[in-house]
Amino acid sequence: MRQPTVAAGFVRGLMQFAVSKGASEVALTQRSGVDPASLLDQDSRIALASYVALLRASKVLCNDPALALHFGEALDMSDISIVGLISGAAETVFEAFTQVNRYHDLVVEVEIVGSNRFEFERGAGGLWIVDRRRNPNDFPELTESSFARMICGSRRFARAVGALPEDHPMPPFADAAAVKAVHVTHSAPAHHAEYERVLQAPVTFDSDKNAFLIGVDEGWLSRRLSLQRGYVFGVLSRHADALLERLKKSKTMRAQVESLMLPILHSGDIAKDAIAAKLGIGPDTLLRRLKAEGTTFERVLDELRHKMALHYLEGQKVSATETAYLVGFSEVAAFSRAFKRWTGKSPRALRAARHDEKPIA
Repeated sequence: MRQPTVAAGFVRGLMQFAVSKGASEVALTQRSGVDPASLLDQDSRIALASYVALLRASKVLCNDPALALHFGEALDMSDISIVGLISGAAETVFEAFTQVNRYHDLVVEVEIVGSNRFEFERGAGGLWIVDRRRNPNDFPELTESSFARMICGSRRFARAVGALPEDHPMPPFADAAAVKAVHVTHSAPAHHAEYERVLQAPVTFDSDKNAFLIGVDEGWLSRRLSLQRGYVFGVLSRHADALLERLKKSKTMRAQVESLMLPILHSGDIAKDAIAAKLGIGPDTLLRRLKAEGTTFERVLDELRHKMALHYLEGQKVSATETAYLVGFSEVAAFSRAFKRWTGKSPRALRAARHDEKPIA
């Protein structure tokens, strides 16, 4: 049976955080078995057991039993993971959570009860966000870091939105989305007081669920998100922005379709009915006009994925794994097969070749 793994970038983020808090990188490596060299490749996967060992070694070496809470409090996923990019680029709060559920294994593989890692449950006091991870008490530090990251990240976002002009299309929702309560299934640790400081909500230990309660209005899930994360700007270069502008200005049906596909390419859910509706025409009319230009909807999507995959990989901005998700593949293996069909090479082979090329004198 294959052992669960964690993204190398996520593990590297923890190691860097622990070092910043006083731990020795050498000691962390010795205690956890995690070699920093194995974290350089964003495509690498690290055994979950090694991540657990690293986190627990970090707690000891930093003399901080609440280190998992502090790591989650400080972490901005958009800085280290494609999941932060995708959720940050979502149109609504609900879509952001949908994308987090879709890609949670990209960050850390965990066994879940049901089909989604995080689910919404309505209650008398508002909306519960429930973590469906199986056997959570085997590694309660993951509950600590996950909840701290989600709650503190939401507060940072709410403050950012609140700083926008009053006529901004998305009104501030810091009060509406404030966390009212946190429940965890593990017993209260010695550092239990730090929970309420970091999470800024009353915490119930030995609960029947890992969840937090948000007092929200009915329209909160459909609120539009429009802030771009810093990670987005690292991925979308000037070339990609210029390409998008050219596509928008083009009069061909193919270019109009591409201009609508490009902003949602990462979602992996691009239907001809939805594209046709945005163009104000019927699906049959869309297909007929594309046929008149010598192409099909499926071919346009496939070739756009090919073009953007080359752009990301040749630009050396993201890894092959991240590129797969950016162009809409939910599985890296499926992306690799498609890439070999497009180019005759694997994504990693192409990226390595570009990296090794020397400039001509």
